[in-house]
Amino acid sequence: MMTFSIITPSFNQGRFLPQCIESVLSQDGIDFEHIVTDAGSTDETLDVLRRYPHLQWTSEPDDGMSDGINKGFRKATGDWVMWLNCDDYLLPGALAKVKALALAHPEADVIHGDCVFVKEDGTPIRRKYDTPVDEWDFLFVGCCIPSTATFYNRRVLEAGELLDTGYRNCMDWEYYLRLTRAGFRFRYVPEALAGFRWHEESTTQKHWQRMIEEGLRAQREHIAARKLPSFLGSPSLLKGLRKLYQVRRVAKRWMAHRRLH
Repeated sequence: MMTFSIITPSFNQGRFLPQCIESVLSQDGIDFEHIVTDAGSTDETLDVLRRYPHLQWTSEPDDGMSDGINKGFRKATGDWVMWLNCDDYLLPGALAKVKALALAHPEADVIHGDCVFVKEDGTPIRRKYDTPVDEWDFLFVGCCIPSTATFYNRRVLEAGELLDTGYRNCMDWEYYLRLTRAGFRFRYVPEALAGFRWHEESTTQKHWQRMIEEGLRAQREHIAARKLPSFLGSPSLLKGLRKLYQVRRVAKRWMAHRRLH
């Protein structure tokens, strides 16, 4: 029996939390645990959490979102672990699709799929289609797979790989780069797995400049760790390489579509 651990970091977004929780509960035929690490919310969050006795949850101050996720990682017992932000949600059958791919590819350490971008009220905007990824996608394109549709085999956590709490926005990007350096294998499932909500209070929207600064830091750390030429860390060169590798990703997506059809 394959098991899943869903980690939800939370802080004052109780209005979205019921949909997040219900989306996990609706995953039929899957053995899961849902761990919520709340950072001391003062809105309706705690009332929502008390309505769901199946949850494992705590509410206490933390050192930011990465720290909250790491708390959940340390408690997780599932064969596969992911974090699902409290304003996001799983799509029907998502965990079953991940399970099927994991059984077919036991060598996979990280499984990622597509997500659907939605407005604050849940109205769909568009589906984000992805492709198989490699180190160069992460280095030059950026955080090109959605954390809300990405799952980690527990051997990743057992190897001691947790989020870097020094990152407040680009913790997922830095994590993916670090996992590629460590040799973990990524596998893509061409299925929409989760909804990703865009709204004014989201971390992505509120701290755009910090995201840019942290992204450059993650790139330069990876370049140094890989002992690549230091001039690759030039912002202008990285900007040009991003455009080039975005074209490469579009070409990979087109070739994958041709193979399927």
